[in-house]
Amino acid sequence: MPLLQNPAETLRVLVSGTSGLIGTPLVERLRSRGHDVHVLVRREPHDATEHRFDPATGQIDQGIVDHVDVVINLSGASIAKLPWTAAHKRAILDSRIDATGTIVGAIKESPTPPHSLIQASAVGFYGDRGEEELSEDSEPGSGFLAEVTQAWEGATTPLEGSSTRVALARTGLVIAQGGAMAPLRLQTMLGVGGAIGSGRQWWPWISLRDEVDALVFLLENQKLSGPFNLAGPTPAISREVTQTLAHMMKRPHWLGLPEFAVKLLLGEAGRELLLASQKVIPTALADAGFEFSDKTVADALSSAGL
Repeated sequence: MPLLQNPAETLRVLVSGTSGLIGTPLVERLRSRGHDVHVLVRREPHDATEHRFDPATGQIDQGIVDHVDVVINLSGASIAKLPWTAAHKRAILDSRIDATGTIVGAIKESPTPPHSLIQASAVGFYGDRGEEELSEDSEPGSGFLAEVTQAWEGATTPLEGSSTRVALARTGLVIAQGGAMAPLRLQTMLGVGGAIGSGRQWWPWISLRDEVDALVFLLENQKLSGPFNLAGPTPAISREVTQTLAHMMKRPHWLGLPEFAVKLLLGEAGRELLLASQKVIPTALADAGFEFSDKTVADALSSAGL
């Protein structure tokens, strides 16, 4: 396992975006490791561990980051919600910038700021890069998601030179029961699974349990800062993902979606989410000593129960 059996110390942690695919198991894992976890919510708080947060208006409970050790910011509208209308594209960008700006502003104003901000990001940072191997040192790409992700990470720049270190978690396709895997699983279950486009584009993937473990690793290793690619150690093309899924579900892998159909049905979202190629390597995590539990797509699909 990549984590020590006993954390070096109990940390007071504040987490935003806790209702999503990653946030819910992350909070459970942190609490199971003995950390004192508080969460930011947009509704009325139910208990003393919940605190009001409205990024659209910049509202956050005053003093909430005081005496907190680590903030983890996972907030942002889902990119998997289709279609990408102009309004939803604006929500994808604004939700990320507003949440990050509100949290960073609170940290800047705090007399006792947290020593760490673990900031969600995405491999969309790199854009469509074909066969190029992408490490954390690779240049940013182009396209809507690349622009969103660069702006998202850029919203943390007011913390540069401060006492709060920032670790950027550039996450790939999370293999789990829900999230982006849900439509692929449904397509396969209906017997019409197959290659998406050419099937040769690289899909950066990570299992849900490794995603959670990596975030905890970044939290507990307090000297780690900068960008980290949260993607599995064995890169896979999309055909391998869909073919392995079909094999495990004991369903055929034959029809799929040709490139023209993806573009026709999903437009820009299809091009960026399904047809883009990103051969992402988790160099910084490996150099820091993180060990993946799920080293292949098959491992990840099996651990997710797919």
